[in-house]
Amino acid sequence: MIGRLNHVAIAVPDLDKAVKTYRDMLGAKVSEPKDEPDHGVTVVFVELPNTKIELLQKLGESSPIAKFLERNPEGGVHHLCYEVDDIRATRDQLKAAGARVLGDGEPKIGAHGKPVLFLHPKDFVGTLVEIEQV
Repeated sequence: MIGRLNHVAIAVPDLDKAVKTYRDMLGAKVSEPKDEPDHGVTVVFVELPNTKIELLQKLGESSPIAKFLERNPEGGVHHLCYEVDDIRATRDQLKAAGARVLGDGEPKIGAHGKPVLFLHPKDFVGTLVEIEQV
C-alpha cells in the first residue's frame, strides 16, 4: 500500500537557524522558504539523495504545529510522509482497517502541490503519518 518515504518533517522554532544548520554545517541543498497558509506553516526542503527533510516553522499562532512546539521548544520530528499511488483508495483501505484520518477526511494540496492526508498517531505507534499521492 505505501510506497517510498517521501520526507521526514521536523518542526523547528527558528527556520533560519535550522536552514543554517543543514546548509552550512551539513552541506545540504536547501530550498527557499515557502509559506503554506492552508497548512499554517512555512516550509523548506532539505534535498537528500534518497529522500527529503521538511523543516516546518509555524505560520501564525493558530498553526497546527504550535502545540507541538510548546511541548518541544527545541523542535523535533513531527511526522513521516509516505507516497501512495491513489490517496482516496489508500484512505478507504486504512479506514476499513480501523485507522483514523485527521481533519474532514478529504485530501488537501500539500507543499509539493500534491494531495495529502494525515493519519492519527495513536494508530501508527505514536507517529503522525502523512500520505501523499504521487
